[in-house]
Amino acid sequence: MRPFFEGTRPGRCVRLGTAELELPVLYFRDDSFGALFTADLARLRAAMPSQKLYPVPHSTPGRGLIYIGCFNYLDTSVGPYGEVAVVVPAVYGRRPPPVLPSIFEGRWPGFGGVILHLPVTTRLTRDGGRVYWGYAKFVADMRFQSTPEFHQCRLDEGGRHIFTLRVVKRGPPLPDRRPLITYSVKDGALVRTTIPQSALVRMALGGGGSSLELGDSHPVAMSIRELGIDPRPVMTRSNLDRSAILPEGEVVEQGVRPLEGYLGVEREEGELVTTHLPMAAPPPVPEVRAGASI
Repeated sequence: MRPFFEGTRPGRCVRLGTAELELPVLYFRDDSFGALFTADLARLRAAMPSQKLYPVPHSTPGRGLIYIGCFNYLDTSVGPYGEVAVVVPAVYGRRPPPVLPSIFEGRWPGFGGVILHLPVTTRLTRDGGRVYWGYAKFVADMRFQSTPEFHQCRLDEGGRHIFTLRVVKRGPPLPDRRPLITYSVKDGALVRTTIPQSALVRMALGGGGSSLELGDSHPVAMSIRELGIDPRPVMTRSNLDRSAILPEGEVVEQGVRPLEGYLGVEREEGELVTTHLPMAAPPPVPEVRAGASI
């Protein structure tokens, strides 16, 4: 086991129906990427389960930030599966300045992502996420596509399109050891979970060809659209390598509003398809005949 995971085993074994789950959950390798968008700040504020959670504003007045991340977990302690996160970057306990907390992420005091939706492709990870962290999970279908130029994930449920996120691979590769921090609601309590991670990441400002296409009628697509999201990314993230450790969370506040998200239909598993494509063919080189001038 890599040094990053030292001390995590043996863990605490818990029962989940007929299955057994060992905590913390270990993520050895994944293909993951995401993009940061702007949305209506007042609507993001209204979606918060606690009055002490403040969405991170954008530099544009009246706009806040929302992040969509896609994770194709190739090797984990609970088996391979897919996950898509729709989260609002927020700061607990104090009003944040524009943008900066989303750049510093886990190093900014009180920063974390408020989980609005967290679809996965297996029932085990759905049930585990809801029972032990209060994550707003449901079982969905995911089609991941990777080329040397971009990552893409199409998210569906039973043939209904939710959204398709494409992230162009841009930016210099840099190491990233900042923890991933989430806020969720479990049994009326606000839970903060600090997830250590080790990654090599490419980040870039602007869209640069990245895009978000929302479906028309699925409840999750409609809820994202109702937040006033601008489908043009303001920043993208593409992980070249990533490992993470998901521990149990800590309660930071009692008596908050529910944040269950979309529950979905009862399914054992969703479709998970991964496609790797070669680099797009370069344009043909014009033939230069002998004696011709260039």
